[in-house]
Amino acid sequence: MSPKNIKQLNKIRTKLDKVDSRLLSLIKYRTNLVKDVLKLKKFKKEIVDKKRISSILKRIKQKSIKLKIDTKVTHRIWKNMIWSYVDYEKRKFKK
Repeated sequence: MSPKNIKQLNKIRTKLDKVDSRLLSLIKYRTNLVKDVLKLKKFKKEIVDKKRISSILKRIKQKSIKLKIDTKVTHRIWKNMIWSYVDYEKRKFKK
């Protein structure tokens, strides 16, 4: 790689690092919302809502298409995030 390209790569990586920090802040906010939702659930079986999951994934696909984002990437990200939070809720459920 040329010195010019290395410099460009480093600039882009710095931007990616900043985006990662912003994403972490959003994940923290989302986690707090999930905690609030969990407080409202009386039974562990209420944690997985397949209709809601399907609705979210469909909406994300539509928005991804509109924004011209690769739908496979966003689907995978959201599916993993959803199931990570399902696991989180199951671990934190206290009733």
